[in-house]
Amino acid sequence: MAQQSFISKSEAETEEIARTLSAQLKKGDLLALYGDMGAGKTAFVRGLISGLLPECVRLVHSPTFAIVNEYAGKDYSVYHFDFYRLKDEDDLYSIAFYDYLDRGGIIVTEWSELFEDILPPSSKSVRIEKIGEGERCIYADFGD
Repeated sequence: MAQQSFISKSEAETEEIARTLSAQLKKGDLLALYGDMGAGKTAFVRGLISGLLPECVRLVHSPTFAIVNEYAGKDYSVYHFDFYRLKDEDDLYSIAFYDYLDRGGIIVTEWSELFEDILPPSSKSVRIEKIGEGERCIYADFGD
């Protein structure tokens, strides 16, 4: 599937776009999120979780200080990483990031640009750009 783009005029619309896109994710996928501070990455994840694991949506918050939040579903888990506070690849080892790649869940990374070179080539991506007060352009590249 080619790159898709969407315009969001609110946090609720960002969540709905993510909920719709969540149908294209499967166990073992890694979704790399890109966007400036306050772009709406965590709102996007909240929408993803509402589509993938609706029973967990009330638990979704930014993992900036925890580094990773785990959302356990019946058939698989979603692992939500925030790379913002990590300094180098040693930090990825310290948080066992590479072990998560083998767990068979869905991994979502915020601040993916900080460690883009370690992401699997099969990674899917979403870039969120602020285009106005409350407006966002969301570019989704989920590959083939």
